[in-house]
Amino acid sequence: MTVKADDGAQLWAERSGEGDPVMLCHGGPGLWDTFEDLAPLLVERGAAVLRWDQRGCGRSERRGPYSVARSVADIDAVRRHFGLEAVTLLGHSWGARLALHYALAHPEHVTRLVYVSGTGIGPDSGWHPEFVGRLRAGIGERLARWEELASRERRTEAEEREMCVLQWSADFAGPDRGRALRLAERMATPWYGVNFACNAEINAETRTMSEHQLHAACGGLRMPVVIVDGAEDIRPRDAVDSLEQALPNVSRVTLAGAGHMPWVERPAEFAAAVAPR
Repeated sequence: MTVKADDGAQLWAERSGEGDPVMLCHGGPGLWDTFEDLAPLLVERGAAVLRWDQRGCGRSERRGPYSVARSVADIDAVRRHFGLEAVTLLGHSWGARLALHYALAHPEHVTRLVYVSGTGIGPDSGWHPEFVGRLRAGIGERLARWEELASRERRTEAEEREMCVLQWSADFAGPDRGRALRLAERMATPWYGVNFACNAEINAETRTMSEHQLHAACGGLRMPVVIVDGAEDIRPRDAVDSLEQALPNVSRVTLAGAGHMPWVERPAEFAAAVAPR
């Protein structure tokens, strides 16, 4: 299904199930919806699930501009398209940050915020160096190949996919790297290509945002917020502590044996934590 944003951009979206609406915001920036395993879990628990590819990503029209405000407006366009007054908003990774910004801008349209595998509201410098070390360790014996691909100024589509699969394999928990590679391959299938311009522009913008201002704004949120972490996420989970402390109505669930995509590795526990109540 195609949703038209307020500036005419075409956004891919899909609705499944009947019940309380849950809208999903995928990670990135510059990636696409990877919730094909999560959506049926939530439908089974009585949710109407809305999936969509963010502007310029996946099956949506590859066109800018790329900004947090533009992304927030696109969420609102999808919500209105499906005729929903309010939704549970679930965001993963970058999508968790985006969902938070939407909740701050439009609290009247969010009944509950589910913040999954995010990196908080503090500066990247607080968590990124540790993340890089864990990423390199997680890639393991294929690190040299990943470094070679990442250092190239130009890559073929196949090389870009290979680089991403190697990098994403570090996002899964446990010592079985063969299993991690298989799960990363599944994430990359079908392959839509990373929008690196979108990634660069939005990341540059979020790095300039004031932690103090975000902390103060979060203090005004009244809807319930659930923070969900995988205990083995390579992004340090203490990066989220300041966000948790800023929110007045928050609970936190940490899933053992799960990395950055906890619904893939602990599906039943994840669905129990985030399904409509």
